[in-house]
Amino acid sequence: MTRFFDILFSFLGLIILSPILAVAAICVKFGSKGSAFYKQKRVGKYGKEFLLIKFRTMHIDADKRGLLTVGGRDPRITTTGYYLRKYKLDELPQLWNVLIGDMSIVGPRPEVKRYTDLYTREQLHILDVRPGITDEASVKYRNENEILSTQPDPEQYYIIHVMPAKIELNRIYIQAPTILNYFRIIFLTIGTIFKK
Repeated sequence: MTRFFDILFSFLGLIILSPILAVAAICVKFGSKGSAFYKQKRVGKYGKEFLLIKFRTMHIDADKRGLLTVGGRDPRITTTGYYLRKYKLDELPQLWNVLIGDMSIVGPRPEVKRYTDLYTREQLHILDVRPGITDEASVKYRNENEILSTQPDPEQYYIIHVMPAKIELNRIYIQAPTILNYFRIIFLTIGTIFKK
């Protein structure tokens, strides 16, 4: 049933938000050197990799200096990228990923293989469902960048503390993937964005 809403919301979203998508793409393109879009391999359902699409919010090749974003003013982030990230507008192109079936609106945020390779057998069960644009963990850890910025080794802290906690929250969701939970997380996410 959630797949029906995924298709409906992603299709309508791409149409209704097309002016915003166009303006954002232009701002990214002319705000710094490089493409308007950023594509990265992420691990999806059953461990199958796919290309996740976002608006580019960092300077070219910034990911070679680390996969995690640290702090609200990570120097790798462009001026336009800062505002796109602040209001989650950089995630909007993922509506295309939802429409073609790589993702869901709600589901565990997809990780890069570097991190899923560290999952325990039990944690791997979160790959039994489509990854999502938003999830309970995204709401709870909305200030993840700031948390990591206070750590001497942000990546190790992420792997040891943040990643397992986020996985546990997602395991709770996938055990009860009801329509009620689906819409509850969508509204929680929207509320978080407007609070910003």
